Amino acid sequence: MMDLDAIGGTARKGMLYGIGVGPGDISYLTLRAAALVQQVDVIAFFAKRGLQGNARGIVDPLMGEHREELRLEYPVTNEIPPEDPRYQEQISRFYEASAETVSALLRQGKSVGLLAEGDPFFYGSFMHIWRRLDKIFPIEVVPGVTGMSGCWTRANAPITWGDDALSVLPGTMGEEQLTRRLADTDAAVIMKVGKNLAKIRRAVTAAGLLARAIYVERGSMKGERIMPLSEGPEVGSPYFSMVLIPGQGRRL
Repeated sequence: MMDLDAIGGTARKGMLYGIGVGPGDISYLTLRAAALVQQVDVIAFFAKRGLQGNARGIVDPLMGEHREELRLEYPVTNEIPPEDPRYQEQISRFYEASAETVSALLRQGKSVGLLAEGDPFFYGSFMHIWRRLDKIFPIEVVPGVTGMSGCWTRANAPITWGDDALSVLPGTMGEEQLTRRLADTDAAVIMKVGKNLAKIRRAVTAAGLLARAIYVERGSMKGERIMPLSEGPEVGSPYFSMVLIPGQGRRL
């Protein structure tokens, strides 16, 4: 059996670890991430009210009994648009309170592993805690396989060839701007699909890319669905979904 302690090193007391847990399949965890999940004094994770939290679910097979856990429950997710001042105020207070809670554990000399879906530094909630604590406590960020990497691999779709330029675009972007950016790039990944799916489909079509677009839902997770965007749902999609537009590049 592989000795994770020997490969991944040991967790240091009073240190915060941002642990990237990958796109969903536990086999995509790095050795360092797997070792730390088993070693840190406290496993912290973000979750939506009433749900386990996807990152926490990914590492469940690595969690033994009687582990200390810190659940950081969002006060709001998609109930209010992100641009609404009420959303921004509630989320800002939530991250401040979460950072204080984590700080208290670190001051006690405990090591804390804050889980992050995909990679901690890519659209991750972890970044909001990192920004508040980076100059105060020692922090190690453990990179993870990004959701988009997991999705294009599961879709068997090489995303860039040769000198292709890749654009990563949030689906929350305005339709006109999204269409323009799609038309100006060689390959694209559209994140934050959800309620923006119909708008994204229109923008992809207007940019002349519908024939190449792939819809991926819960890539590498249970319930995975992969299909051409033209055959996918027309309105609304789960949180864990994205649209891929592979580049064509130079075929050698």
